[in-house]
Amino acid sequence: MASARRAPGPACDDAGVALTATIYTADIDLADHDRGVYETLALRVARHPSESDDYLVTRVLAYALEYTEGLEFSTGGLSSPEEPALAVRDLTGALRAWIEIGWPDAARLHKAAKASPRVAVYPHKDAGQWLRRLEGERIHRAADIHIRAIDLGLIGALASRLDRRIAFALSVADGELFASLGADTFTGPVRPLALP
Repeated sequence: MASARRAPGPACDDAGVALTATIYTADIDLADHDRGVYETLALRVARHPSESDDYLVTRVLAYALEYTEGLEFSTGGLSSPEEPALAVRDLTGALRAWIEIGWPDAARLHKAAKASPRVAVYPHKDAGQWLRRLEGERIHRAADIHIRAIDLGLIGALASRLDRRIAFALSVADGELFASLGADTFTGPVRPLALP
């Protein structure tokens, strides 16, 4: 399983050696009452050195919130900018959902909406500035793109507790997330937004 996107070209440290991804494991007891999905997820997530804690947490939460048969992280991770961060494919390999994390540009959203019947975006930081950048841009089926903004306080709370091995329970009810990590429970809404 792979991680998020980056600019083209290999990442290198000061010695000129390519940087490698760090593997994180996330065990999630998912109870999504809104969708009727109850699963135990055991994820192995490759994190690129340039990927922020908030981005990684958003990617893991998006996986849980979108969980369905055929859902996968991109195979090439940051080195495959042509692929979505998460994708759902049917048994024939056809793309059924293109799921982005972060602030994809208009061209990427346009491409995604042409390539897949369903497109979703999970911003990892305040979406207001990103949505303003997209005003007036040409995006295929823009009204059909699902934007789901996870509460930034919840993302930050989970990011502050991030470890290479993490286990938590995640419940979803009426658009509210409840993440129980050890003795602590963090809550926050998932708000639907629309492209301008």
